[in-house]
Amino acid sequence: MPVKYTKHYLHKLEDLMAETDFTLRYERGNFKSGYCILNSKKVAVVNKFFNHEGKINCLIDIIKSIPIDPEKLSDKNKALYLELSQTALKL
Repeated sequence: MPVKYTKHYLHKLEDLMAETDFTLRYERGNFKSGYCILNSKKVAVVNKFFNHEGKINCLIDIIKSIPIDPEKLSDKNKALYLELSQTALKL
């Protein structure tokens, strides 16, 4: 599945993150990768100054790296999660 760099796709990824145990926050920061995951507090922080493409790439990386139980996701988010887990991000 090709990654779509649109605002709508960003909202889909944010909706998927909302159904996980992690809280998504957009904050200012000098993260080397553009994001930071605090596993002990279950918080994912993305640099708020990124454009849509940067935020989407960060969210895809986060979704692939955190433990997500697909059974807890809604049907549309489960389909999106399965698509993301099967594709590799091409930069």
